[in-house]
Amino acid sequence: MKWSWKIARIDGGVGRLKDGVELRIHLTFLVLIAWLAVSYWITGRSLHSVIAGVGFILALFACVLLHEFGHVLAARQFGIRTRDITLLPIGGLARLERMPEVPSHEAWIAAAGPAVNLAIAAVLDSWLMFMNTWQPFSQVHLTTGPWLERLLVANVTLVIFNLIPAFPMDGDRILRALLSSRMGHTRGTEVAVSVGQVFAFVMGLIGLFLSPMLLLIGLFVWIGAAQEANAVHLRAALSDTPARAVMLTDFATLEAGDRLSEAVRLTLNGSQRDFPVVDTVGVIGMVSGSGLLGALAAHGLDQPVTVAMRTEFPVAESSEPLESVFRRLQDHGADAIPVIDNGLIVGLITMENVQEYLLIRATLKVYNGRTAEIRRGMPVRVAGD
Repeated sequence: MKWSWKIARIDGGVGRLKDGVELRIHLTFLVLIAWLAVSYWITGRSLHSVIAGVGFILALFACVLLHEFGHVLAARQFGIRTRDITLLPIGGLARLERMPEVPSHEAWIAAAGPAVNLAIAAVLDSWLMFMNTWQPFSQVHLTTGPWLERLLVANVTLVIFNLIPAFPMDGDRILRALLSSRMGHTRGTEVAVSVGQVFAFVMGLIGLFLSPMLLLIGLFVWIGAAQEANAVHLRAALSDTPARAVMLTDFATLEAGDRLSEAVRLTLNGSQRDFPVVDTVGVIGMVSGSGLLGALAAHGLDQPVTVAMRTEFPVAESSEPLESVFRRLQDHGADAIPVIDNGLIVGLITMENVQEYLLIRATLKVYNGRTAEIRRGMPVRVAGD
C-alpha cells in the first residue's frame, strides 16, 4: 500500500506464524496520532493528558492489531498466508495472498477478527468483576471514564462496527460468503457490495450533518466496496482463461553471452522491454527495462547481459489459469513472466498484454450487450406479413 512503511516483522518461529507477517503503518495513522496529541494538549494543557489520551488510542490499536491476527491465524488454518498488516486511522488491514475459494472458509476467516475483540472484552469484564472496580456504564464513554472500562466498551464497539454488512468490514465478507454458497462468488459479491454501498450512503448522509469522521468512514466504505467488486470481476475474467490464450508468441530472447548492446538494439527495434535470457538448459534469467538501464549506467554497452538479469523470477505454464499468472506478476513486482512447457520457453506474458486482453474483453462485452438489445428491439415477422 502506498504511503505506508514497514515497522516490524512478527515471526512466530514455529507454528501458525512460522513464515512471519510484516507489520506496516500508514502515513495517515501517524497524522491521526499527531492530531489527537494536539487535541489532548489543547483540552488538558498538560503532558499527562496527552500521554493518557494517546496511550489509550495506542492500546485500542493494539486490540485492532490482535483483531487482524485473528484473521491471519484463521487464514493459516486453510493454507492461506498473509502478506502484511497495515494500520490505518479507521483500523487495520490484513492482506491475504489469496481469497478463500470456499465460502465457509471466508466466513470463518472474517468472523475470527470480531471474535478476538469479543474475547478481549470478556477478559476485561472478568478482570473488572474480580477486582470489583466496575463503574456504571452511564459514566463510561470512549473518551472519558476508567481506562479499562473504556477499553472494554471500545472492543464491544469494534465487534458491532465490524459486523456491519459493508465492505471492507467483516460483516459484508460474512454476508458475501453466505450469498456465495447459494448464488456463486461473483453474484454474491455484487449483492454484498450493493448492500454495503447502501450502508455507506446512509453513514455518509448522517455524517454530513453530525460527524465528519462518519462521513469519512462512509466514503472509505463506498470506495472499498467498489474496489472489492472490481477485484472479483477481474478474477472472474482471468480465471476462465488459460495463459496460452494471452501469451506473446512473437518475442525476442537473449543468450547468456550477448552484450548489453544487443539488448539495447532489440529494445530500440521493437516494443519489447523485458527479455528472457536463455542457454542450453533453458531460461536462466530475465532482463527488465529498468534492470537494463541500471546496468548501462553502471557498466556501459560492452558487458554481458548477465550483469543486468534477475536469476530469481516467476514462471508460468501455458495451461494454467491467467488469474494465477497475474497474481504471480503482482506478488513478484515483475513486468513479464516466461511461459514454460517441457522446459522450453513458448511464450511471454506481460502486464501490458494482460491489460489489453481485459480491455478487449470488456469492449466485446459492451458490443454483445448492445447487439442483444438491438435484437430484442427488432420487430417480429409472422407468416402472412
